[in-house]
Amino acid sequence: MKNNDVSERVRGAITRLEAEKNVRVLYACESGSRAWGFASHDSDYDVRFLYVHRREWYLSIETGRDVIEEPLNDELDVSGWELRKALRLLRKSNPPLLEWMKSPVVYHHDPVFTREFEELAGMFYSPRRCFAHYLNMAYGNWRDYLEGRDQVSLKKYLYVFRPLLACRWIERSLGQVPMLFQELVDAVLEEREVRAALDALVARKRAGDELSKSAPDEVLSRFVATELHRLKALSDHDDSMGDMDELDLFFRRYALSN
Repeated sequence: MKNNDVSERVRGAITRLEAEKNVRVLYACESGSRAWGFASHDSDYDVRFLYVHRREWYLSIETGRDVIEEPLNDELDVSGWELRKALRLLRKSNPPLLEWMKSPVVYHHDPVFTREFEELAGMFYSPRRCFAHYLNMAYGNWRDYLEGRDQVSLKKYLYVFRPLLACRWIERSLGQVPMLFQELVDAVLEEREVRAALDALVARKRAGDELSKSAPDEVLSRFVATELHRLKALSDHDDSMGDMDELDLFFRRYALSN
C-alpha cells in the first residue's frame, strides 16, 4: 500500500468515526515500527488518535467508554483515546502518549490543540517515570524473547534496544524521548562494534527480513546484558510536577465548550 493511499484511507476512517461516534478527532498519527523508522515493506500501519465527545457526553451520571478501537484489516489498525483519559495519562507522564506527539507521521491534527497539548506534555514530563517504563520494557523484551535462548527472532533485538537507548537518552538529560530510532542511535550509542551490528540488523529489517531466526548475536546480547545491569543500578531521576489546574482548564476548553 502506497503512503498516499494509506493517508487517504486513514483520513477516510477518521471522518467516518467522527460521524458514527459523534466525536471530534483532534490528533492522529502513526505509531510503532513505521514511526520508529525500521519498518519493513509489509509492516502494519498503527494509527493512534486523540478525540473529544460532544459536551452532552460529559454531562451524564454514567461513565462512557473512553477508547475507540477499529482494526480495519490485516494492515491497518486504528485506535484512539478520549481526551479525559489522555489527560489522566499525561498527568502520569505516559511514555506512549508522549511519543505520539513526537511521531514523524501525522495524519490529522488541530494545530492549536497540538501546540497546547505539547506544552502540557512538557509541564508534566517526568524523567523518573519514563525511565522506569523504558527500563521495564527493555528488560521484559530481553527476558521474554532473547535471554538464554539458542535460537531467537533477530528483530526482537530492536524492541530491546529502542527502550534501552531511551533510558540512555533520559540519563543524559536530553529531554523527551524522540520517536525515531535512528535519532536515539546517533545521539547515545557510541560503541562502534555494537553500532555496526545494530545498523546491519536494521537494514535487514527494512529489507523485509521479518521472521528470520538464528543464533543470538553475541555483540548485541553482551551489550544488552551489561547495559541492563548498569541502568538498574542508577538512582531515580527527579520528578517534574505540573499544575493540575492546567489540565482541568485544558479539558474544559476542549470538552465543555462545543
